Amino acid sequence: MLNVFITVDTEIWCNGWSSLDHNFPDYFKKYIYGPTVKGNFALPETLKILNDYDLPAVFFVEPLFSARFGLEPLSEIVGLIKESNQEIQLHLHPEWVNEVGDELLTGVTEKSPNMSAFDQKQQSRLISWGLERLGQAGVKNINAFRAGSYTANRNTLRALAENGLMFDSSYNLASDHGVADIAQGQVLTQPCHLDGVYEYPVSIIQNKRKKRILQITACSYQEFVSCLNKAYELQLDSIVIVTHNFELLSPNKECVDRLVHQRFIKLCQFLADNKDRFNVRGFHDLIPININKQPDIIKGSFLSAGLRTGEQILRRVCYR
Repeated sequence: MLNVFITVDTEIWCNGWSSLDHNFPDYFKKYIYGPTVKGNFALPETLKILNDYDLPAVFFVEPLFSARFGLEPLSEIVGLIKESNQEIQLHLHPEWVNEVGDELLTGVTEKSPNMSAFDQKQQSRLISWGLERLGQAGVKNINAFRAGSYTANRNTLRALAENGLMFDSSYNLASDHGVADIAQGQVLTQPCHLDGVYEYPVSIIQNKRKKRILQITACSYQEFVSCLNKAYELQLDSIVIVTHNFELLSPNKECVDRLVHQRFIKLCQFLADNKDRFNVRGFHDLIPININKQPDIIKGSFLSAGLRTGEQILRRVCYR
């Protein structure tokens, strides 16, 4: 069977870094609940769809924001996810470091969005703080990590190992920052053991010269199905899918994005209907595997890409 990881990066942004304290309550509501005239279409709807199809997912929860705004909002996020019996893992966006004085790291006064901008000791400190904070919010047994914006490097893996984490899923060939020096001389598409950590790369497809992440807002339903079927036929170990807690919403977070919403529902239904081939799971109790000979990137189909292009044009028209 093919292991399939539905990963949900769960985070909050305040539309800039000015007036944070004033803006936070409104943006917390938008990014976490996503209220619309038809209901809450951010985290609650994502959880509902997963539960409707009896599918597990991995929620990579970002806790550094709580150094500024306190434990309560983080605990609220954790509570929503735990109510649905979904797995919670660690996600860090170090943009928050310079917003909280010396709470996270000492002497950092400039905005540093990349984990790779910090040395191994600093990264280890951030990871340790994040683990402790999620623990205070009621999360146990964290064993996996994803760097914000995929900005991990080899020092990140070493820092994860220092903190007892076994899995990383930051490697992303479709991102400008998503490979760094993690596996120099290699192109990772499947799990690989590096410095005591098992790297589970985010899955991508190759369309002509462009690499495209397997993300709910980035690929058509047909591209997902084609990639999953090809991965199964090739007897690959894993496919890692990405979404965010707010991706079922329009860009302005005011209404549901009907195309993406239906895409996610159809994908979950497809996975639920094919449990004999696809083992949808998380990182808890995962027996890791090290693929020495990494397979090629899965090629996308011209027809599926065309359908996605049409959908994306329609989305821009509807939600500009």
